[in-house]
Amino acid sequence: MPRTAILNVVGLTPRLISDSTPEIRSYMQRMKSAVIKPVIPAVTCTAQATYVTGKMPCEHGVVANGWYDRDYAEHRFWKQPEQLIQAPKLWDMLRSSEPDFTCAKVFWWYNMHSTADYTVTPRPLYLSDGSKVFDIHTQPMGMREMLKSDLGEFPFMHFWGPNSGIESSRWIAASARWIEEKHTPQLSLVYLPHLDYNLQRVGLRMDLIQEDLRQIDEVVGDLIRFYEGRGVQVILLSEYGITEVERPVHLNRVFRAQGWLSIKDELGRETLDLGGSKAFAIADHQVAHIYLNDPSLRDKVRQVLEITPGVQHVLGQAEKSDHRLDHDRSGDFIVIADERSWFTYYYWEDDARAPDFARCVDIHRKCGYDPAELFLDPGLRLPKGRLALRLLQKKLGFRYLMDVIPLDANLVRGSHGRVPEDTLDWPILIGPIKSLSNQEFIMADSVCSHLFECAKA
Repeated sequence: MPRTAILNVVGLTPRLISDSTPEIRSYMQRMKSAVIKPVIPAVTCTAQATYVTGKMPCEHGVVANGWYDRDYAEHRFWKQPEQLIQAPKLWDMLRSSEPDFTCAKVFWWYNMHSTADYTVTPRPLYLSDGSKVFDIHTQPMGMREMLKSDLGEFPFMHFWGPNSGIESSRWIAASARWIEEKHTPQLSLVYLPHLDYNLQRVGLRMDLIQEDLRQIDEVVGDLIRFYEGRGVQVILLSEYGITEVERPVHLNRVFRAQGWLSIKDELGRETLDLGGSKAFAIADHQVAHIYLNDPSLRDKVRQVLEITPGVQHVLGQAEKSDHRLDHDRSGDFIVIADERSWFTYYYWEDDARAPDFARCVDIHRKCGYDPAELFLDPGLRLPKGRLALRLLQKKLGFRYLMDVIPLDANLVRGSHGRVPEDTLDWPILIGPIKSLSNQEFIMADSVCSHLFECAKA
């Protein structure tokens, strides 16, 4: 069995492979490649689960980056146990034919308590006083301190939030090299998120993203040379393509106007009581799951969704089945935005009443994905000074609120989740994959079989 490294270059599409990415373009020229028709929703967790299982969301259960847990009456966003994927994974399949097979998962999602042999994933420490300490989680557990000793602390502030940048992808690449040198796994899966950041901030403004392309190209080129120098075949893969947007759609505000939300006052701030609401949205980029606690509203909710500007498709039970999204975790309806729109989680009508976590990087408490977390609030006086002050308070051990995130969704210029109109914006698969032919595109659930055949050959 040949040794294989799969580099997940988030956001990479044919449109972005250009003079700014000479390493990737050169690699593509000497390998086979195919564009991938993305799964719906084309978001991190769903795409990765589809790629590593060869199943669709109706089978593996990862219907979005997060969903509503009906048993707990709470949303669950960005959870990490691998057990949430309800199907055998690529490394499980390969191990069944090679008992000594080993696998490393480096920052791919659902990376805790994995059946892979070596894993690294971001995992803050949540202390009893409410503070958060940035850290990682590894398997084996003892690898965590060795990695940090050799590579330094993971630059968590550059992994997500206003300071997101190339430093996190460089550290992830270094950790992948470290694992390869120490453990020589037969399969390595490496997640490189850098393009995800500015593409969401500025869209496809090539003049503004050239440096981002150059930076990730350098990281990818170094990894290709490193792995090939050790006799490891390399596959480049991406999950989705980001396209330009200009209209945020506030579905929960639409539902609030209908009287369907249950809002709780908490010390002058508003929180959304999901279990007490008649209908609500769990928003995730350009796709949202709509959950009904009052089934009698089904027809009315659909009518409201169908006339909401920015909503292109409303999927009921029959349509969910057609899109292979009919899973217990899915909403009663799933809505897909039009080409220039995306969905927020916002439910408050007065920014002064927004919950305190709305102005923070807080990926777990928000009932939906919030790309505004990539920005510093331009309305703040000296926003970087405010950020520095909060970091000083954190360092000195004081309680603090990192309240620097804007509530202006119009700042966001790039999104994903739907199938882009132009195949130049579809994700891509590149590598020594003999099973690829000259077809126009491949389906997302066929990627696993191509990866399996390449890694097993």
